[in-house]
Formats: sequence, C-alpha cells, structure tokens
Amino acid sequence: MKKIFALGLIGLAASIASVRADIIPSFAGASSTGDPSDPNTIFAYDIDVTSQQSAMSGDFFTIFDFGSFVSGSNVQPSGWTFSSSLIGTTPSKTNPTDDASLFNLTWTYNGPTISGATPAGQGIGPFQVTILGPMPQLGRSDFAAQGTLAAGPNSGSKVSNVGRIPVPTAVPEPSTFALITVAGLGLIGRAISRRRKS
Repeated sequence: MKKIFALGLIGLAASIASVRADIIPSFAGASSTGDPSDPNTIFAYDIDVTSQQSAMSGDFFTIFDFGSFVSGSNVQPSGWTFSSSLIGTTPSKTNPTDDASLFNLTWTYNGPTISGATPAGQGIGPFQVTILGPMPQLGRSDFAAQGTLAAGPNSGSKVSNVGRIPVPTAVPEPSTFALITVAGLGLIGRAISRRRKS
C-alpha cells in the first residue's frame, strides 16, 4: 500500500511538473562592438517559451539590477518593446531582489500569440543592450517573467517565474569614478609632499 501511495505521489508530482509553464530568459553572451576606438560591450539574451506556455500581448520579462547601459542601444525581435526603470517591472506573486539604484531591463510582448515550446537550441532573440567599456566581470542577478498558460483547465491564466541570470558587475558612474580618481591623486600628491619635507 505504501509503495502504491509513493508511486501515486511521484505521478502527481510529475503531472504538476509537466504543466508548469514559463518564459525563461538565458544569457546568450557578451561581445565587443568591434570598434577599436570605442570598445563597448554588447550583452545579449534569448528566451525560451516552455511547453503549454504562450507569450501573449502584455506578457513580459525583466532582468533586475542590470546597471548602466547605453540609451537607445536596445535590440529586440519584432513584436517586443523595451523599457527600463529603477524599480520593477515585476510580475504578480513574485519577489525578486531589486536594488533601486540599478537599472532593470524589461521587454514586453505586443505581437500575435507565441505558443510553446520553443524548439531546443532555438531561443527567441536576441534581446540586447550595449554597455560602455570592454567586457566587465560577470555577476548574477534575478530575472522574473510573466507568461500565459496555454493548455488545461486554467488556460489563459497568467503564470510567473523567477530565476538567476548573468549581468555585468556594477561599476562606479563616470562622475563617481572621477571623484575617486581625483581624491586618490590628491592623497598620493600629499604623501609625496610629506616625503619631500622629511
């Protein structure tokens, strides 16, 4: 009897897992813009629409705490629009980490319904922005997405998910970096002056 009960629980867990539906962004890589005089870096992401999931008009995904990027450098597939903000955009019933001092990247879908599943290795993309300077170190931040359940008794219901994704590590703003540099040079100059006097 215990064995049958255990098998039943495993079957139930498997059936719940099989109807789990998500829009899942993944890191597609970072590359140089190819301009030696202005060596900036392009960060690119793809998304997968999982089985029994769809992306309908108004569905979206957000990469939280991405940080600074070049305004207007965003690229996305047809039907998607880009926005950025310091807080949100956050799907309901999710609680991703969101630092109000770092920009979040959000792409919202406005095209005809995309039904899952995305073919393996053929994610939808690219979704990309450019950051100033050469390739930085990578950190990790939260993403969150809202999609629409495409099958079953709850078809049409919104489904949200949260995960982790690579982002550039935070670097000081140019004005902050300039202050740090000036302050540092001032301290070095003072140390040299003291050395000469002694």
